[in-house]
Amino acid sequence: MGGSTAIALAVWILFLVHNLRGTLSDEECDLSQGEWVYDPSYPLYSSTDCPFIWKEFDCQKNGRPDNEYLKYRWQPSSCETPRFSGSRFLERLRGKRILFVGDSLSMNQWQSLTCMLYKSVKAKYTISRIGSLSIFSFPAYDVSIMLSRNAYLVDTVHMRNGNVLMLDSMKNGSYWRTFDVIIFNTWHWWLHTGKKQPWAFVRYGFNNAHKNMNRLMAYEKALNTWAKWVDSSVDTYKTKIFFQGVSPDHVNAREWGDHSNSNGCLGQTKPVYGTQYPGGSHPAEVVLERVLRTISKPVHLLNITRLSQLREDSHPSAYGFGGARGMDCTHWCLPGVPDTWNQLLFAALFEGS
Repeated sequence: MGGSTAIALAVWILFLVHNLRGTLSDEECDLSQGEWVYDPSYPLYSSTDCPFIWKEFDCQKNGRPDNEYLKYRWQPSSCETPRFSGSRFLERLRGKRILFVGDSLSMNQWQSLTCMLYKSVKAKYTISRIGSLSIFSFPAYDVSIMLSRNAYLVDTVHMRNGNVLMLDSMKNGSYWRTFDVIIFNTWHWWLHTGKKQPWAFVRYGFNNAHKNMNRLMAYEKALNTWAKWVDSSVDTYKTKIFFQGVSPDHVNAREWGDHSNSNGCLGQTKPVYGTQYPGGSHPAEVVLERVLRTISKPVHLLNITRLSQLREDSHPSAYGFGGARGMDCTHWCLPGVPDTWNQLLFAALFEGS
């Protein structure tokens, strides 16, 4: 073999190895697997940087005495989380409309994203509300980031004998599909009972109404309705679809191995150490992932469950609404965990660019 041929072959082999490494690295890069590490440069913003932050999420203003929970950064096991850039986000989505659809955990993420963007670009903004639709806009970029409160995704219909939760009906979908980016979420309201339950009957099929149903089973039926809507009605060349994943609560301290604690998330100041959550997989997340595998069109799961399970320290606890509404181990302080959800959203939107 001649010298020039040998050199060319060696260069070709190096090229193949480099590309193989890149491929393997991409395959191994799962941003949802990792651990929380202390980082004194955090948080990404403070509540004083966000003049429109809602009181229920502003734990510091509501008197929370500790602030170490603000200093943790999510560190994936095999790669790095892309650095969030508000200007890049808004430039890429110039002229677009982004919609969060779901319950108050969607509100938590929507509020986090608006704070992150405002801190990053300090552009003029407007906030308005039309019915149940909250609208946050940056006029200079012609970008609107909206929130539609819809706890179940499927329809709730008022009838003579009371409200009926319709597991096989999703009429709002005709409006949702007009957006450029949609981030869906539903779970927590499926567990509400008694006075907190906004329906009297649950129905699936024409004459199949029940006073109650196994909530995980009802959740899966509703998600299947949503999945069929995505496949039949959404043009995913125009509309990017995300699902927020399941945000865990931390009411039961035994889940993270604290058997002597009867106060849930109250007084928790540090994340669970390591990469594994002692309480195991969240059953609703297992159902969600099963349903997502049935969809033929591209839907991106923001796999937030495990990383959020590890943060029993980041809930408002007694410092939501200034302590006026009891213990909150469901929502999240801001700054806080939803900022990482939005870093995952940012990474997914800019994947491959």
